[in-house]
Amino acid sequence: MSRTSFGLFLAPFHCPAGQNPAAAYAADLDVLELADRLGFDEAWIGEHHSCGSELVPDPFLFVAHALHRTRHLRLGTGVVSLPYHNPLWTADRALFLDHLARGRFLLGVGPGALPTDAAMIGMAPEEQREAFEEDVAVLVRLLRGETVSHRTRRYTLVDARSQLAPYGDGIEVAAAAVASPTGARVAARHGLGLLSLGATTRAGFDALALHWDVMEEQGARYGLPPRRDRWRLVGPMHLAETREQAVEDVRFGLDDWADYTQDVMAAPHFRAAGRTFDERLAWVTGTGLGVIGTPDDAVAQIERLQEQSGGFGTYLLMHHEWARPAATTRSYELFARYVAPRFQGTGPRLVESARLARSRRAELDRRQAQAVAAATARHAADQARSAPSRLTASR
Repeated sequence: MSRTSFGLFLAPFHCPAGQNPAAAYAADLDVLELADRLGFDEAWIGEHHSCGSELVPDPFLFVAHALHRTRHLRLGTGVVSLPYHNPLWTADRALFLDHLARGRFLLGVGPGALPTDAAMIGMAPEEQREAFEEDVAVLVRLLRGETVSHRTRRYTLVDARSQLAPYGDGIEVAAAAVASPTGARVAARHGLGLLSLGATTRAGFDALALHWDVMEEQGARYGLPPRRDRWRLVGPMHLAETREQAVEDVRFGLDDWADYTQDVMAAPHFRAAGRTFDERLAWVTGTGLGVIGTPDDAVAQIERLQEQSGGFGTYLLMHHEWARPAATTRSYELFARYVAPRFQGTGPRLVESARLARSRRAELDRRQAQAVAAATARHAADQARSAPSRLTASR
């Protein structure tokens, strides 16, 4: 079977508002170090400027800092809100970070998730997606080393060109897709990867097949067949040894996170349902949004998403603070130990090796015991034969 990659998606959420930002950033970096040690493949960090709980305003800076705390993890912007920035400077920062990361950098782009961010720079929600489509076309040309002249009401480029080439063969770029087909259209048109955020919500789950239909239709139109190995799905999980323990764990922070989605952030495509803990728990587990349960539940969720989507390359666990840090650490450890190997080809081969050893254990155990006994007997015989010689020599 094809290998499925796994990673983390850190908005990151720090609910409720009012936490110490320095401590929050330190906790996020600890999570990235943990993911690196556990063998996760990648992690993406978001860009937000308002609402008080998603505290990273510049994912480029955060990634640059996190590079020194990790060894293997690929780190990406998840995502840069492209219409907020001049695409020339976005291209320059991405290429610069690609060199600092020695190829471990990933570039995720989107139209902007929080309307409160866009409002502060005078951008209406109605124009964000159209601006995003326009800006991606400019960005892709700049990343390719082309000279670009382009004018919008937000910026002007005159013979603009980045002086940096990529570190290697080029930066892997992914476009975010949520409720609308914009991300899929943009990704297919320019041969980019696709980041399906909120893919496990009811609306997002139902849209998975549609996302890929758009990718294939637009890809054929532009002569750029989409690659499923560059399709990433994002969803939340919290794991424990039992479902009962997992539920107890998330009593710590699920309500605070749900309050944020319901009453603070203006994102109708990703909003908790219910006002009690039990209602919100049912919303997460009953609608298929996420998993609050065991590693077996996580395996079932990924298999369900594979079937619905037709196949994808990477599953990203949406990082949250539903549980205390120790329980969250344990959740990631359980995922790395019992879930990821099921989809990466390592677990089944180890299980088969153990099965073969078990099937021959009795025979080989008997022969091993006989071999040890024979070797012991030979040594005793050698000792007996050499005893007279040692006695004569001692005289």
